[in-house]
Amino acid sequence: MILGIGSDITDARRVAEVLERHGERFIERVFTPVERAKSERRARRAESYAKRFAAKEACAKALGTGLAQGVFWRDMGVVNLPSGRPTMQLTGGARARLDAITPPGFEARIDLTITDDGPLAQAFVIISAVPKAAAAPGA
Repeated sequence: MILGIGSDITDARRVAEVLERHGERFIERVFTPVERAKSERRARRAESYAKRFAAKEACAKALGTGLAQGVFWRDMGVVNLPSGRPTMQLTGGARARLDAITPPGFEARIDLTITDDGPLAQAFVIISAVPKAAAAPGA
């Protein structure tokens, strides 16, 4: 069952301006160490940060709180699964909110798609509840 859907479009030019004006202070406040490492390796750094910014906005909307009620920027981080598929890793207030909206007997799954076509970056997040896997016999 779907628990939440969020989308966002971010202008990479705006992110580039904020990076120029506030630099490290902005990066430290908004992005996780994993996101920073990935974006800093990119030739198009601002576009990389813009995609991750859009993903955070979309995730906050899918959680139903926006950036409020204890949900902060760095509580939501874009990570890639071993397959390469992007998803969100939640900590702190975002994780608490996710746990609160996930029904008993279910676990949350976060599907994320991010793209950019300069200068725009776009993200969609769908948070679903899927039944917990049954314990293996003898476990």
